[in-house]
Parts: sequence; structure tokens; C-alpha cells
Amino acid sequence: MIRVGILGAAGYTGGELIRLLLNHQQAEIVFAYSESNAGNLLSDVHEGLIGETNMKFTSNMPFDDVDVLFFCFGHGKSEQFLKEHTIPTNVKIIDLAQDFRIQAHTQPLHIMNRSDVSQDLFIYGLPEINRETIRHTRCLANPGCFATCIQLGLLPAARMGILIDDVIVNGITGSTGAGQKPSATTHFSWRNNNISTYKMLTHQHLHEICQSLNQVRPNGSKPIGSPIDPVTDGVEIDFIPYRGDFARGIFVTSIIKTDADGAAVVAEFKNFYKDAAFTHYSEKPIDLKQVVNTNKCLVHVDCINGKVVITSAIDNLLKGAVGQAVQNMNLMFGIDETTGLRLKASAF
Repeated sequence: MIRVGILGAAGYTGGELIRLLLNHQQAEIVFAYSESNAGNLLSDVHEGLIGETNMKFTSNMPFDDVDVLFFCFGHGKSEQFLKEHTIPTNVKIIDLAQDFRIQAHTQPLHIMNRSDVSQDLFIYGLPEINRETIRHTRCLANPGCFATCIQLGLLPAARMGILIDDVIVNGITGSTGAGQKPSATTHFSWRNNNISTYKMLTHQHLHEICQSLNQVRPNGSKPIGSPIDPVTDGVEIDFIPYRGDFARGIFVTSIIKTDADGAAVVAEFKNFYKDAAFTHYSEKPIDLKQVVNTNKCLVHVDCINGKVVITSAIDNLLKGAVGQAVQNMNLMFGIDETTGLRLKASAF
């Protein structure tokens, strides 16, 4: 049994992670840390858990009692936490924030002044390209939600070497992608029946996207630790994100100019994902409801007049966050990566 500790357990990702792990055949939640909610039932905050567990949040962090820690902190807090706390060397770490995703920024953990973890590096946890490395890592940086959906749409094209001109990407995300803390753009009265753009051409996930695309493109791989720049490193992505008026899910369209044969492009996409546990090529156009509440990514390609139009879709809280994190946990502990994740989409 894999013994799990969850840090930052009161947010959306913490709640989804608890839901998955309560139904995971080979995992046990030892503690769910939330200082502000200590003593409260998990189901007082995550009300969908009523009847599922009587566990309470705790302000204690018994690291010696767990095999793996999930960091469900906000961005920037994971690195600070590791500077201030000693994690036993036998405990694995899965970080859902962006603190350690970029290889150029991933330093040996001696920057945290903890000699007991000084030789560990964070590995980027996208199983579709790093599965074998993930199996042997101790510290893992889980990919971002938009990054996951966009990469899985573009990786086969990158391996073909057809990402030459600018790649035009548009993606829309549900309101849970903004986290649980209320803001002006997450209120129901503003979000409902509305759509808006944000962080046009500057989204923080561009760096990790380009890092992975450069990893697989022909003669494009850069040494680990080399700086990744989304404009100058051979892959330029013009990404416009949108806020949607729905709660969960991400739907992305990417456009590539190429003279490559359309049938060859489709064949490459099918081949790239033929052994993937959760990413599937769809012969038919896809829609968001096919992936919501699942750990799946669906990808579809249309080749039209010298352009390849790629659509990809995920659930931002699952394949875009904790579902992928549990998939990575399974790999790190040598069990079937689909364990606890055979979730089915609603028919309606």
C-alpha cells in the first residue's frame, strides 16, 4: 500500500486528489494538511466527499509515515516549503505547482539547504514522453493544465519536424483552472454566458510546452539545464487563452502550416499515441464532454489546404492536474499506471 500525504489539501486540486485516492486500490491517505482547516472534516470543505470519508484536515505533517507527498500549493510556494522543511530521503515528491517544471530552473535540491536531498532533480512528469524516466525518479514536477493539452496536440508534429513557422494556438479553460480563491473573473455573474481572453502570447505555460517540443523534434533536443525560450528555440507559439463559462475542461485548437502529406501526419499521430494509457487519437472531431471527469486526452487532426488543424481536449483538474499526478505516482511506485484512474465520461 502506498502511504500518501497531501499538502495544501483544501483547494480544488486537493479535493480532486482526495477523491481519486479514496478509490485507489493501492493507496492510503495518511494525512491531508491544511493549517486553516485543521480539525475540520474533509467533507466540510469538499462536500462531494460526504459519506466517503470521516477523515479530518490536520496541521501536522508526519513525513516519516508516508511514502509520497503531493504538493497542492499555489505557484511559488513549493520551493519555499522545501527550503524550510526536511523531507526524508525515502519519501517521493510530486509537485503540482510550476516551481520545478523548467529544466533550466530545476536545480539540485541543495539550493534548499538540505543535504539529505542534495542529489535529486525534479523530472518533468509528462508520461507520453518521459514514462521510463518517471519510473525511476524521486522528485516529479507535474505539468500544467494548458501545457498538457497543448503539448499532447503538438508533440507528434514536433517529432515529424513540421513545426517550422509560427504555431497558432487557441485554448479555452473552465473556471476551476483559476483555483478556489474567488476573484473578479471567477464570480458566477461575470463568468456565466461570457468569454474573455487573458495573458495573450505571454502565458506562463509556454516555456514548458516549448521545452517538451524541443525534446522530441529532430535534432532539436537541448541539453538538460539549457535555457528554454518560447520564441528563439525553434518553436514559436502564438497562444491566446480564453476563460470559458463552464467549470472544468480545456479545449485547444492548434494550426500548423506545412506541405507534409496529410495521411502521413495522421499516421504519425496515431503511431505516437498507440501505446499511451490515456491519450487517444480520435478519427472523428472531438468535443469537451468526452473527456470531462476522466484522465483522458483526445486528439484529432484535420488537414486542409496546406494547414494541419489539431484539436485536443482534457479535464483540467484530472489529466491537467491530479489525474496525471496519480498516473505519475503509479509509475513511480512500479504499478499499472491506470490504477485508480479508469474514470468514465458522462454520456450527456
